[in-house]
Amino acid sequence: MTVKIKYFTDNQEKLARYGKALSHPVRVFILDYLANNINKCCYSGDMAEELPIARSTLSEHLKELKKAGLIQGEINPPYIKYCINRENWLEAKNTMNQFFDLKI
Repeated sequence: MTVKIKYFTDNQEKLARYGKALSHPVRVFILDYLANNINKCCYSGDMAEELPIARSTLSEHLKELKKAGLIQGEINPPYIKYCINRENWLEAKNTMNQFFDLKI
């Protein structure tokens, strides 16, 4: 049996996961779009009309944001409605604030 040594704290791993999710302007656009949408949720097709990218590319970006836990999707075939995951959004905000508040 191999024992896996953990080198990084939970907060470091969370910060890296959220940072990766925010590392592309399309993903930042998606989060901004959802956060500023009157209904706070929308279908991927609505976002596709706002971006000059293929739907398949949009789908990959949505997948990354969902993987990071920043958004959640509700399936109503054949559509998927996306919303900000408020709990994880606040966690990401707090984790990043803690990191940027480090004394340098």
